[in-house]
Amino acid sequence: MPTTRLKVKLLSATPDPEGIVSMGARLCYSDAGIDELQEAGAKSGLIRHLMDMGHLSPVEHASFTFGVEGVSRVLLAQISRHRIASFSVQSQRYVCQSKNRDEFEYILPPAIEALGEDAVLEYKAQMAAIQEWYGKWIERLGGDGESSNEDARFVLPNACETKMILTMNARELMHFFTLRCCNRAQWEIRALAWEMLAICRKEAPVLFGNAGPSCVRGACAEGKMSCGRAAEVRQRHESMA
Repeated sequence: MPTTRLKVKLLSATPDPEGIVSMGARLCYSDAGIDELQEAGAKSGLIRHLMDMGHLSPVEHASFTFGVEGVSRVLLAQISRHRIASFSVQSQRYVCQSKNRDEFEYILPPAIEALGEDAVLEYKAQMAAIQEWYGKWIERLGGDGESSNEDARFVLPNACETKMILTMNARELMHFFTLRCCNRAQWEIRALAWEMLAICRKEAPVLFGNAGPSCVRGACAEGKMSCGRAAEVRQRHESMA
């Protein structure tokens, strides 16, 4: 049974995201027409001014769609709490969670991997046992696709891999990065958030220049629960530029 790892890909994005954000901002304060505003293009200073003022409604005009593979159902439960987003997720009801019904892919937590080979072998044996249970329930429930998958899936672990397509606008992405790039976030969704942030900074470097956990912009928002590693986080953030 194979383990699998995170894979993130930008599938689509608003063309010229910083241009459309600049245009939306200008429209609020200008008597110019749409064509004139469109010709003006992106303005880095204007975007930074929006960020400083907290005038973020124009930022919502830019959106990004990602394809994500190699993540667990644990991550799915967390990311779906970000409700200003759209998700298409591989179904465990319509898709049998194994190839040829003899294996499913799963996530191996780094903390378990760090315990050494014996711990990894124990974890893999547990996944194999669950796979056997799953296969048996598929058969006992008739082995007939959806009608058997929908109840056999109840024995599958949170470690089971899933795939998704997700779309967020730039404002929600900034909120997502603030919460999920933080060291206080769970390791798997934190890894996804940093990968997505790197992609967004490449596509719109001014718009996402200060995106990330609160400590990259000032004081840590976690208070007494701070990880105490703000300098390390800032260094990682700066290295992405």
